Amino acid sequence: MLGVVAGAGIALLFRGRRKRTAGALAREAKEMAGAAVGRAGRRGAKWAARRSDQMMDLLPVDDIAESIGEYVKSAREAIDETVSHEMNDLRKAIRRHRKHLGI
Repeated sequence: MLGVVAGAGIALLFRGRRKRTAGALAREAKEMAGAAVGRAGRRGAKWAARRSDQMMDLLPVDDIAESIGEYVKSAREAIDETVSHEMNDLRKAIRRHRKHLGI
């Protein structure tokens, strides 16, 4: 039995390792990095789940909602002003064009 184990070990030593190409090394490194990122992502998700109540208490939700409401209101006013200005310009252009055509 000891001879079989020793023979197998010697055969493996003499057989040598396969030569790995740069592409194979790159693929192996990519897989290892992907696994590490997956583990880190799971750890981060678990951490966030454990502390979600604490984090929600720290966020000023009411202030955020109020500021977003103000941004939407000012954007709506700016759009209304721009559209009315463009409509007036189009009306003037149509009048000029009609006058030019003699209508």
